Amino acid sequence: MYDDEVDDLLAALRRDLDLLPSPVPDRPGLLVRDPFRYSDVVLIIPPPIVPCLAFFNGRYGEGEVRKALMGLTEDERVGEFLGHLRETLSDAGFLEDGVSERLRDQRRREFAGAARRDAVHAGSAYPASAEPLRETMTGYMDGAGGGAGADGPALLGIAAPHVSPEGGWQSYRAAYAALRPADARRTFVILGTSHYGEPERFGLTRKPFLTPFGEAAVDTGLVGELLRAGGAAAVEEDYCHSVEHSIEFQVVFLQHLFGPAIRILPILCGPFARSTVGPGRPEDDQGVRRFLGALGEMAAREGDRLLWVLGMDMAHVGRRYGDGKSARVGDAAMARVEAQDRQRIDRALAGAAGDFWALVQEKRDELRWCGAAPLYAFLHAVRPRTGELLRYEQWNIDETSVVSFAGLAFPKPAA
Repeated sequence: MYDDEVDDLLAALRRDLDLLPSPVPDRPGLLVRDPFRYSDVVLIIPPPIVPCLAFFNGRYGEGEVRKALMGLTEDERVGEFLGHLRETLSDAGFLEDGVSERLRDQRRREFAGAARRDAVHAGSAYPASAEPLRETMTGYMDGAGGGAGADGPALLGIAAPHVSPEGGWQSYRAAYAALRPADARRTFVILGTSHYGEPERFGLTRKPFLTPFGEAAVDTGLVGELLRAGGAAAVEEDYCHSVEHSIEFQVVFLQHLFGPAIRILPILCGPFARSTVGPGRPEDDQGVRRFLGALGEMAAREGDRLLWVLGMDMAHVGRRYGDGKSARVGDAAMARVEAQDRQRIDRALAGAAGDFWALVQEKRDELRWCGAAPLYAFLHAVRPRTGELLRYEQWNIDETSVVSFAGLAFPKPAA
């Protein structure tokens, strides 16, 4: 029997966790991990237990859940089971309680006090030491080194994927092969998708980016300028930089081409949520308008000293992304997605920011482009007149889900 008077609320499961089907064949269930890396724990919840996670929403008392489970199972051990599940989730930092708050505050303090931004995806998305990484990158680029674009036009910028390089290397290669040796002297303004950042916000950091190749310096003067002029939409030392891959992958490719001592201006672009689900344009938000204005003034003043690099993927389709059915590259549904992707790409390559965003707004971005914000920011602030699609691809990121991406180049307008 349980004391009816003891009915502490079960803390809610954190809403910012990754919840994915287990990729381990002999351990089916739900994989739970923390994309913010406040916690390093990864749990696989067995299928019979997964429904119990619904009780962790902050509205159920422990006593009433015990009674409900007891009524369903007639097993007096349900109290012990529920306590163990609660303890496991809390110790992992997966509940909205004091444990996760302490982990969050600790991680944020550590990043704020760090001298550099570490290569958090080294050893998982790419090799963790220089020589194996050099071999891997040489294989990806297939000989298209820093001189591959020597005979090509001078560029305003390029767009490359931010999907795992093993899946998107051909589009990475197409984009980065367009760069010229002389580009090594320019500052690379990297506009990356902020997967975890707040909507209508731009994340900045002064911390140099460390990779197995070495340390890439940040143009702190330009960071300071954007923080001063960008207003409330500019987030200083955004913690999202510490976990985000969309900029890190671009730094690795740039260092492979030009050596570790490149100079970058890393900017994470949060989603333009308000204008995705409603009418208008992203700059209708006062904060976005002010930041994009500052970015445009910087682009006009600095001119050729800057080269713009966009880390952006496109459509996300299939069960992993909430669709009711699986997606496979080559099927009829993905052919329709490609046609929609290419419509958006065409508008972007024409420099038509408004037309591009109107396509994003259709059905509230049913394609789930996670590169829409950096691409729009570039189109609005830099105002390219034309561009070229170098390669378009779709990739099954797992057996049921597809991501699309491309390599794009934006030439410098003729004088």
